[in-house]
Amino acid sequence: MRISVVEKKNLTAELISLLDRIVQQVPWPNRRQVKADIVDTLFEGKIRAAETVFGWSRNGIAIGRKENQSGTPHKDATDSRRKPFTEEKMPQLINDIHLLFDAKSQADSHLNTTLRYLNASAANVRTSLIENGYSDEELPTERTINNLLNRMGFRLHTVQKSKPQKKRRKRI
Repeated sequence: MRISVVEKKNLTAELISLLDRIVQQVPWPNRRQVKADIVDTLFEGKIRAAETVFGWSRNGIAIGRKENQSGTPHKDATDSRRKPFTEEKMPQLINDIHLLFDAKSQADSHLNTTLRYLNASAANVRTSLIENGYSDEELPTERTINNLLNRMGFRLHTVQKSKPQKKRRKRI
């Protein structure tokens, strides 16, 4: 009959839950190394036993063990996977939008926020940029320009007068 590592080391359920809570409070890049230390110390290097007891990923623990042995952190390529923003691809576009529409934007009337309201839609911004030298192929779509305007602090809103009035019933 095989004796599990948990029984051999006399690990109680309270100790296991305490270790899991402590590990969850460690920031992510160092968490793998802490998990690997626990596996090497308490589980005699048996990654599958730690996976069974804690529910941790075997791959993460294996990477943590390599990090502890080599002394260098594992380099992920997560930063290079994201698609670059329009501002990063076309930095001149922001300057041109500011030149065209800063004079037309309005501040919040109550000055509650730092947002500026633009009295032009994303389609109007796109056509204005085409009129000022950009080609239709090199400009992003209207939706992308709308997202860009939102990131720049412009918000599109309807004028108060253009909202339809509510119909009220007359009292008799």
